[in-house]
Amino acid sequence: MGKGEQTRLAVLEQAADVAARQGLSTLTIGDLAARTRLSKSGLFAHFQSKEALQLAVLAYARDKFTDEVLRPATRTPRGETRVRALFEHWLEVSQHSNAECLFVSASAEFDDQPGPVRDQLVRDHRDCNDSIMQMFRTGISEGDFREDADPEQFGYDLHSIMLGFFHSHRLLGDPRAPERARRSFEALLAAARRN
Repeated sequence: MGKGEQTRLAVLEQAADVAARQGLSTLTIGDLAARTRLSKSGLFAHFQSKEALQLAVLAYARDKFTDEVLRPATRTPRGETRVRALFEHWLEVSQHSNAECLFVSASAEFDDQPGPVRDQLVRDHRDCNDSIMQMFRTGISEGDFREDADPEQFGYDLHSIMLGFFHSHRLLGDPRAPERARRSFEALLAAARRN
């Protein structure tokens, strides 16, 4: 990795942290220049516009989520084991990383703001849900889950558990949030299992 790419990744890491805490719309090239002690013109050469910076931050967070949650899950055996690994990695990352925080906060920020950032957020959420549904469908084909189980409903319910966890953990500071999320997840799995 060249120096330019290293600098770009360092800036994106800083930008993702700021966006997760303060909002994606608060990011500016000027603010990032001050935070990273780089020139505005140097940062502008990397990103060209505020919107391009926002999209790059989303791509950085998406790649991080994929590397920390989705890929590790796909390295486990197919079926319920993989779905469980997905949940556990997601729960772990949500406790210690800002990637999920950024997607939750950006979704609230941009849900009623048409444009490329909102469009990308929608694609990212749909892609994540498609991954969940595919892992669940594989669990059906492996015989772990009922043949009549609904992958779309499972994806919706799992995402709802994670949003509830995120709210309890981050906003309310509930120390039992991981335990509660696990209990909800176990009930979701139990309802989907073959008898």
